[in-house]
Amino acid sequence: MTYVVTEPCIRCKYTDCVEVCPVDCFHEGPNILVIDPEECIDCSLCEPECPVNAILAEDDVPDDQMKFLELNAELAKQWPVITEQKDAPADAVEWEAVTDKLQYLER
Repeated sequence: MTYVVTEPCIRCKYTDCVEVCPVDCFHEGPNILVIDPEECIDCSLCEPECPVNAILAEDDVPDDQMKFLELNAELAKQWPVITEQKDAPADAVEWEAVTDKLQYLER
């Protein structure tokens, strides 16, 4: 099993999760983070660190978020690893409660 970054991360991109990851499985895109499922060791340390609850265990991903399993695997191969916490985008708080954000995902 792996952990998955889901839709709430889009345009929020808090990076609290990356510093606790013991295997550096997070990758950073323009406005979202993703987890490399090949590197994730299912330690669960990242899940409670996410302030918008965007990180879920693979088995807990709701049906309407299942596309993020594939997106995490695909985009982790394209984007660089991130291991240090960065400042959140200036407008992150404004995006926290927004739903249906997939259209805003930047590749």
